[in-house]
Amino acid sequence: MPILNRAAELQDEIAGWRRQIHQHPETMFAVEKTAAFVADRLKEFGVDEIVTGIGRTGVVGLIKGKGPGRTIGLRADMDALPITETTGKPWASTVPGKMHACGHDGHTAMLLGAAKYLAETRNFAGNVAVIFQPAEEGGGGGNEMVKDGMMERFRIDEVYGMHNMPGMPVGQFGTRPGPIMAATDEFDITVKGRGGHAAQPHRTIDPIVIGAQLVTTLQTLVSRNTDPIASLVVSVTKFNAGFAHNVIPEEARLGGTVRTLSPALREEAEARIRQVCAGLASANGAEISVHYQRNYPVVVNHDAETGHALAVAGEIAGGSNVNGALDPMMGGEDFAYMLLARPGAFVFVGNGDTAGLHHPAYDFNDDVIPYGVSYWVKLAETRLAA
Repeated sequence: MPILNRAAELQDEIAGWRRQIHQHPETMFAVEKTAAFVADRLKEFGVDEIVTGIGRTGVVGLIKGKGPGRTIGLRADMDALPITETTGKPWASTVPGKMHACGHDGHTAMLLGAAKYLAETRNFAGNVAVIFQPAEEGGGGGNEMVKDGMMERFRIDEVYGMHNMPGMPVGQFGTRPGPIMAATDEFDITVKGRGGHAAQPHRTIDPIVIGAQLVTTLQTLVSRNTDPIASLVVSVTKFNAGFAHNVIPEEARLGGTVRTLSPALREEAEARIRQVCAGLASANGAEISVHYQRNYPVVVNHDAETGHALAVAGEIAGGSNVNGALDPMMGGEDFAYMLLARPGAFVFVGNGDTAGLHHPAYDFNDDVIPYGVSYWVKLAETRLAA
């Protein structure tokens, strides 16, 4: 089955919603205007139950079908990024320093389009919960909605998410069972030495030299301590020390990120970072402290639900346009928390030849809208067949 005729008919209206959201970006949990826009549209569509303030500023709408049955959740994210837009589009951000550089405006608009269609037709048994989440970009809004009891309150049995992918042609879908996106941990390391005159380094414990050793040694966690078939990223992204040409400072501060695709490797990476720091501290007579922050867990697609998602995508786009063995990605996504709470799947839909995610020239491709809306609708109707 190709894209739904109704989805194509609604494209211009949905694009209008998308562009309005794009012009007024909000970040993290401060998405009150976007959430209000979503709630107003759901009310216009005749959605049966609309609840705001879930997970602080999230919105859930419940659409009841023809008779009793299970409930599936369809999730979109609403928040933007603290980036200055450079697209020059007529609908460019009107808020300095903020823009929708990840396509969450498109995700929200497509799910609104699906909600409108499902509320009109109700060609399913059971319920569809349309989930609009804040703070995906680093705030863990998905986790907050789960902790707020969303799954229990709406009796959600399965949950599904979708994200656009620049570089994948419009009209194509991709995902895989099992790990699809990485756990995203962060570390901050402080190296305390003994400062002194740069002309007398033997009287000091130089934290810059120790920090440089640390940067190099951390790379061996990937190249020499991890199975080459496994996936591990350790990136030092901050290194701050010193204030003058002729002074060896007292301390150096480093920070970075660790990305893994398995819980076991996640545990091992943290342990090895702490071991490396302890060893270098002992060898150099310094003090090294490590603050290690666990952030989003691995996004793990459930086998059966991924199969359902791929089958629906194939109906919409054709089997040759669906990649069911998409390579895992080392980026993070807090839909992981929802997949820990309920079975489901996270899929990608092609955004075409556009700037990359989180780039100031990125813009969601409105040609994607009929595919995304059709996918959501057919997924709901298939999983809740009347």
